[in-house]
Amino acid sequence: MNDRPDPPPLKPVAETRPRRRGFWRSVFFYFGLTVAACALAGILVAAFYIWSVTRELPSVQALQNYTPPVTTRVYAGDGTLLGEYARERRIFVPISFVPRLVVDAFTSAEDRNFFSHPGIDPGGIARAAVKDVFNVIQHKRLEGASTITQQVAKNFLLNSDVKFSRKIREAILAVRIDATYSKEKILELYLNEIYLGENSYGVAAAALNYFGKSLDELDIAEVAFLAALPKAPSNYDPVRNPRGATERRNWVIGQMADNGYISDADAKAAIAEPLITQTRPLGSQAQDVDYYVEEVRRLLYAKYGQHALYDGGLQVRASLDTRLQNYAVSALRAGLVRYDRRHGWRGATANIGAADWKTALSSAPNQSGIETWRVAAVIGFNDNKSVQIGIAGGTQGTIPFSELAWARRQLPGMFLGAAPARPQTVLKPGDVIYVEPVDDKGNYGLRQVPQVNGAIVAMDPHTGRVLAMSGGFSYASSQFDRAMQAMRQPGSAFKPFVYAAALDNGYTPVSQVLDAPVVVDQGPGLGLWHPENFSHKFLGPVTLRRAIALSLNNATARLAQEIGMRKVVPYPERFGVYDHLPPYLANALGSYETTLIRLTTGYSEFVNGGKKISASLIDRIQDRNGVTIWHHDGRVCEGCNNANWRGQPEPLLADPREQIIDPRTAYQIVSMLEGVVQRGTGRSILAVGKPLAGKTGTSNEAKDTWFVGFSPDLACGVFVGFDNPHSLGKYEQGATAAAPIFRDFMKGALADQPPTPFRVAPGIELVATNAITGRPDDASDPNSIQEAFKSGTAPGEAGAAGSAVVGETAAAPGAAAAPSDVGEGTGGLY
Repeated sequence: MNDRPDPPPLKPVAETRPRRRGFWRSVFFYFGLTVAACALAGILVAAFYIWSVTRELPSVQALQNYTPPVTTRVYAGDGTLLGEYARERRIFVPISFVPRLVVDAFTSAEDRNFFSHPGIDPGGIARAAVKDVFNVIQHKRLEGASTITQQVAKNFLLNSDVKFSRKIREAILAVRIDATYSKEKILELYLNEIYLGENSYGVAAAALNYFGKSLDELDIAEVAFLAALPKAPSNYDPVRNPRGATERRNWVIGQMADNGYISDADAKAAIAEPLITQTRPLGSQAQDVDYYVEEVRRLLYAKYGQHALYDGGLQVRASLDTRLQNYAVSALRAGLVRYDRRHGWRGATANIGAADWKTALSSAPNQSGIETWRVAAVIGFNDNKSVQIGIAGGTQGTIPFSELAWARRQLPGMFLGAAPARPQTVLKPGDVIYVEPVDDKGNYGLRQVPQVNGAIVAMDPHTGRVLAMSGGFSYASSQFDRAMQAMRQPGSAFKPFVYAAALDNGYTPVSQVLDAPVVVDQGPGLGLWHPENFSHKFLGPVTLRRAIALSLNNATARLAQEIGMRKVVPYPERFGVYDHLPPYLANALGSYETTLIRLTTGYSEFVNGGKKISASLIDRIQDRNGVTIWHHDGRVCEGCNNANWRGQPEPLLADPREQIIDPRTAYQIVSMLEGVVQRGTGRSILAVGKPLAGKTGTSNEAKDTWFVGFSPDLACGVFVGFDNPHSLGKYEQGATAAAPIFRDFMKGALADQPPTPFRVAPGIELVATNAITGRPDDASDPNSIQEAFKSGTAPGEAGAAGSAVVGETAAAPGAAAAPSDVGEGTGGLY
């Protein structure tokens, strides 16, 4: 018997299939678990990654108070834009003032679904993703599919790094921005912040810089060009890549038509329009105002600092009068050219020899600073009658011999050579010169940039507002401002302050002073001081009026010595001509240096009745929000802002100006300076034909020449001299170099003004006297004038000063009979 149990019976094959199905079910189960675990891990990793890159996202609330860097702009009194200062040229424009056409163009070019998506555009992202596959293969820059909202997030809150992490942050911020702000606010941020090339930030600045227009003046083609720029401003620069810029502009026009913003006809017309732009430089924006605008820039920098000047968006209203500025610049340039021609031709600026003149002139800079002047080269002669010239730009012209006749050679000592007999004595082939058109027939005149320079200032004498100012022949040739910065000796232009001190110390305009040689011992080791008159002649006893009219140095020195320099010094200091003036007798003749602006201000205080003023180039400064933060007129007007009038009296403005001199003395000086114009060294001013007063000034050896004067309501000062001081010439003086510039300016400035006499101060008596002797006279006498006396000081009255001659006890050898005109004093030392 076999005790082992029987083996179990074999199961059919079909019974094993459920076990196999269980196996694959387990495989799929565990595979699913693995996939789910991986997906969960991926989600967790992605969540952690997103959390890590977004945990310190900036708050979108920072956009609420958007204060971008804005251009500081300077305007003239009539609203003309004079200058701009900025690191980023931006003009902020609220969205309510942005034309719909501008919005349509930018949304068509940058984000056609802007008004419907929630900050990001999924459809745009998908399209960009497909393109980026090919970009990766071709090693091109990836496209970002950024919406306008995403660009706002990037420009304001992030950076421009081409990283996936930045795109994540950008997208999240865009959604938050869209949820927080209106579409209009987002557009306002975008259109004012976007960079559009040529240092233009925002659409308003770009419109002005590319087309010289405001936004509402742009047409379809111009708006489309601006909308074409955000993608790559440098790639679509209209100067460097006009074809690419035009193609991109036309694409934007097509998008605008596709979106229904413009008709097909309008699109076709806009595409046919040529792309013409004009780039505006920073700084001065008007002609011939560079010196003025630069001085305003210095003042703003000193007052508010660099950040406010270049980023603060200050709106500055300058006191400049554009009409008077044109007259001032023209008069100064014409006067400097007149002087320069009197002293001859110094030769060509260069010689290009036999080189091709077109090529040579293409790189020759025009350093004259005068728009009408051209750089030219001599290419031949037409017998002895004219010069054939080639002009920068490729054209040709002719200089007639009559336009060369002035070009006598300059000799040492500022003397002239013989007059040219033919063109070849002045020029030779290849000479590079300046020329200016004299007609429309191709004829030109020979020009040269003066070596001498100068300045002119015009101001309102009652307020100190500087109405016109030029600090040199041209800003392009020299940026040094001779009106504000040059310290020069005023010479005889200082004398009114000496005579004002005398009039306040018992003298009258008819008091006599001795015009005779003066010799003063200046102290140990300093030698003797002996000033001289320009004519080297002496008139003996003369009235104060005649002494200042003829600018007699010896008479003025005796007068200052008699009353004492310590009584004279406070006058120019109170008038602001000097901060501190040493009480040396030589300073009575203007040997101490000052600036043109300070001296002109001092003269203004004579004609305004002795009131203290401060020269100012700025009327008002407003911040970016239009709030006035400074103004020149500091008067307070009670009741001026009342909304309604109910019969109340008109508000009266108090005059806060300090009285720095007796108004009667001020008028006496005005009257005596009017005599300078009528019978003295300023007689050339009579050609203006209006009541004017002023004083010439010439320093030692004619190194500095001046004329400072005024009408009742306009003061003007002129200075002429070399930057490296040396003599202007043996026969040059303030009457010949500076006074004609003053004359030409006043002739234009007062052309439409009626003749206005100077205002007589209360307490002045006008008495008919002889202008030469000072004695009471018949008013019918040709030399009779209405002399100004303070009440009680006229000849024969109880308070009248004695008739003793100042300095009469001093020897007066060489006294001569009075010539018709002794001439300008030297104002310096010999």
